[in-house]
Amino acid sequence: MPEKRLYGTVLLKAKDILDFIANASSAPTLKEISDNMNISKPTILKILQTLEYCDFVKSFGTVKQYYLGTIFLKYGDQVSKNFDIVTIAMPFLNSLRDATTEAINLGWPDNDKITLLARASSTNSIRFDLELGGTMDLYCSAMGKAVLSCYSDVELRNYFLRTTLKKKTNNTITEKKDLLEDIQNSKQYGYAIDNIENQEGIYCIGFPLVKDRQLFGAFSISAPSFRVTDKKKEEWIEYGLQTKEKILQKI
Repeated sequence: MPEKRLYGTVLLKAKDILDFIANASSAPTLKEISDNMNISKPTILKILQTLEYCDFVKSFGTVKQYYLGTIFLKYGDQVSKNFDIVTIAMPFLNSLRDATTEAINLGWPDNDKITLLARASSTNSIRFDLELGGTMDLYCSAMGKAVLSCYSDVELRNYFLRTTLKKKTNNTITEKKDLLEDIQNSKQYGYAIDNIENQEGIYCIGFPLVKDRQLFGAFSISAPSFRVTDKKKEEWIEYGLQTKEKILQKI
């Protein structure tokens, strides 16, 4: 059977360039892309200019570095909906709610916010439930900081360039250095803490859902701070990490 001939070789070259940018450890320059690809430098530049016009890539710096455009967040959001992370995750999140008796939230990052996709409500009489479809800032929420812990250095730098760190509570971290340290801790431990940083009286622990470098969202355990003890924190972190692994095994 003859090999199938594909139409539009420039599209294949564009895909190779996007793949290279996506897999690079830091945003590459035109020279770095050219040195690592079997495509002429002028052709790469023309394709990059077209990709930038379409918002598929963005360039940054005096010596231009190229990174994927935010339009992929929109595409990723649609993929997430089609993939239906809610259906996969909720049985495990319902079990997590039963184990903790606290509210469990499932979220997806979009436009530098975390959007609540689904929720397992607390079984306690005094409880805190986020509104479905509601959003929170990444820098001060547990799910948001869990997502930021998955960002590359370049993605974090650009996030801070376009984000103003505003006080939501007395505990909100608004110093970039302190927040970066907090995010690095989250990356190391596999979970993020919102210590009454997003809303008064609410304590949250967030967990990112990442597999093969693909982000599928995040989930969190939320509770009124008066109900949170050191022992409960340890238990919830253990339960949350176990739940994360169970979800990722199904993805």
